[in-house]
Amino acid sequence: MKVKYLGTGAAEGVPAMFCRCPVCENIRRLGESEYRTRSQVLIDGCLSVDFPPEAYFHSLKNGFSCGDIKYLLVTHSHMDHFYAHDFILRGYRYAYDFGGPLQIYGNAEVKAVFEECTLREMKPSVAPNICFNEVKPYQKFTVGGYTVMTLPANHGTKEDALLYYVSDGEKGYLHMYDTGLPDCDFGFLKERGARVNLVSLDCTYADGGFDTPRRRHMNVQDGMEVKKRLIDAGVCVDECKFVITHFSHNCNPVKSHMTKVERKYGVIAAYDGMDTEV
Repeated sequence: MKVKYLGTGAAEGVPAMFCRCPVCENIRRLGESEYRTRSQVLIDGCLSVDFPPEAYFHSLKNGFSCGDIKYLLVTHSHMDHFYAHDFILRGYRYAYDFGGPLQIYGNAEVKAVFEECTLREMKPSVAPNICFNEVKPYQKFTVGGYTVMTLPANHGTKEDALLYYVSDGEKGYLHMYDTGLPDCDFGFLKERGARVNLVSLDCTYADGGFDTPRRRHMNVQDGMEVKKRLIDAGVCVDECKFVITHFSHNCNPVKSHMTKVERKYGVIAAYDGMDTEV
């Protein structure tokens, strides 16, 4: 599987959209190589995990069309992970030759946001081009040629935020964004034959921390606890890669800082446009 990290920033982006703190001003001075857009991962060019406001920009910068995306797994309904307004453009005179319906998978709140955001402008000729599939934690289902399993994220109580495992039949990817230390049964994956080659870990706070305990996001120390739990559950292959991502401006995620974090903890710090293969 080819995994591309299109965006690696938290909700506010890096530099933060409205912020003029020293970190953000320094990153503006450093320039585009240090920018982090809102989070999106693209697998094999056809399966996207989340769809932020920058999804169109991501396609331009990385040389693909959003029409190439056939399957979309949505972790939760927050705007930086699911910008539903753009889906009104998938058809009519706005788009041609994009293939069959886009298959979106998400929880009940994601479905509600989709319906709300597209209510005013969705044309009858566009609506059939998008198929919404409601999913819940601890499910296993097929998405095209991929096997997908869901686990519950620890990201508040207003909706069932999701973690996703994706396998092409040979390799497995585990997507763990927007979660505090997850209180879930990794045995669910083990019992259903999951083998993880690559894990993406929420690392909003990098090597710092703000709320204690961190109920909605993690830092790298939390990520190491998750790594131990996954290994103890027998889910990860020996050469499993651990990638930290979803960085806030509050943790000063410039590359010089993140290189130190990588060396100390034996992880890979993602950056916008980073490619990896498992």
